[in-house]
Amino acid sequence: MKVLEKQVAELQSQLDALKQKSPSDKLSLIVFSGDLDKALAAFVIATGAVAMGMEANMFFTFWGTPLLRDKHKHVGGKDAMGKMFGTMLPTGTTQAKLSKMNLGGMGTVMMKALMKKKNVSSLKEFLALAEELEVNILICEMSMDLMGFKREEMIDYKYLTYGGVASFLAEAADSKIQLFI
Repeated sequence: MKVLEKQVAELQSQLDALKQKSPSDKLSLIVFSGDLDKALAAFVIATGAVAMGMEANMFFTFWGTPLLRDKHKHVGGKDAMGKMFGTMLPTGTTQAKLSKMNLGGMGTVMMKALMKKKNVSSLKEFLALAEELEVNILICEMSMDLMGFKREEMIDYKYLTYGGVASFLAEAADSKIQLFI
């Protein structure tokens, strides 16, 4: 009987160790693109994951970063490259354009009109929903630094943090699902 009890204890110990190593019920998503269609997909997936009971973490890096700039916030003290990126890149969700069939801006206008007609939420509305659902957003500080963006010009969002790839990878390593958009 003692041998059996010892084997059960060993099995329980192994099971506990496996449970600690299994990923959490969460999604970690890299948002690399600032294109309207790709950003919409990222927010649909993140908010859908939360609606299904998962935790969602979005890591905005490189071209995804400008989506989180607040068009009403202006900061000074930027170098020439920071000013150039600030002017050339979109400021916030409302300025995002389609990745395909943009047609000089007409494709984006048509898509937004179609979305409204079909009652599909705008990117701005998805961002608000994400905040309501407690989707975590991590903004890549390296991307911000490269593009000359400052924290003071980013959106106000309750679940927003700043960090780097190590912060994202720590979350992703413990996530059942990892995506790159």
